Amino acid sequence: MKKKIRITFNSPVVLCFVMICFLATLLNYLTGGKSNQVVFMTYHSSLFSPLTYVRLFTHVFGHEGWQHFIGNMAYILLLGPMLEEKHGALKMIEVIVVTALVTGVVNYVFFWNTALCGASGVVFAFILMSSFTSFREGEIPITFILVAVIYLGQQIYEGIVLQDNISNMAHILGGVVGGILGFSLNKKSKYGI
Repeated sequence: MKKKIRITFNSPVVLCFVMICFLATLLNYLTGGKSNQVVFMTYHSSLFSPLTYVRLFTHVFGHEGWQHFIGNMAYILLLGPMLEEKHGALKMIEVIVVTALVTGVVNYVFFWNTALCGASGVVFAFILMSSFTSFREGEIPITFILVAVIYLGQQIYEGIVLQDNISNMAHILGGVVGGILGFSLNKKSKYGI
């Protein structure tokens, strides 16, 4: 008897994250950019406004446009399911939340005139985390070193040389968060801690 092919909801956190990003981008399109300004973009605003604290987390859902959304989601959908299968749903939520908070707070404190919007920090966290998939105690994988040099080096270079509308800071911090969490999660999973 032939086995039927079925579509599975294989990576709930990643798929829900992508869906929320899609809805936020759609809402931004429908409101002419207003929804990003209110909810899906972090910037230096009053500490007395509750939305200031909400946006420290929700900025990762908003995207400037469809090209920005597609570029980020391609990486999220490529790397996220592998990481979610290895580390579990709760750890993936932790990675997304920590990355959002770190990039949001650093942007708020140090980049007063810059708004931050998009999942690029999460993408870079996933990229660096994925280089730790076959980590062993006492070793640093050469893949991690190469990924760090190529991706983070490129962001440092572009942050210094190019004047564009891309937050290299979010990419770098996302990569640092992903590298630290990738290292610690793999170390813990090896020993069952």
